[in-house]
Amino acid sequence: MTSSTLMRALGAALFGLALVGPARAEPKDYEFQLVQRELKMGEAVVAVRLVDKRSGKAVPDAVIFAKRIDMAPDGMPTMDSPIEQVSSTEPGVYQFKTRLMMAGGWQLSLGAKVQGEEGTVENKLVLKATQ
Repeated sequence: MTSSTLMRALGAALFGLALVGPARAEPKDYEFQLVQRELKMGEAVVAVRLVDKRSGKAVPDAVIFAKRIDMAPDGMPTMDSPIEQVSSTEPGVYQFKTRLMMAGGWQLSLGAKVQGEEGTVENKLVLKATQ
């Protein structure tokens, strides 16, 4: 292969990469994980970590736009509780203040946008309230 042929092949490959652009993540590449699976009944702060499953790293600065907590795991999806996002000091950890009125299984449903990515990250996490 001559050097001019090699240069043309390299140029074509670089041009093809430029057309494709950088690889983008998909919503399935991210997941929320509970920091604690068990909390005491009453006033509680539920903490979750948003993780990039490809790297295992926490993802800061996501925008949480949907949140709900209810007792769906115990067959009572209409038994819900108000939930409010509160600040966190750890990047990639998101905290929510709520009231766990009964012992048992609670489901935290979240919807979020990761900065710079398309699509919505949605997860349903189950935690347990104890006495």
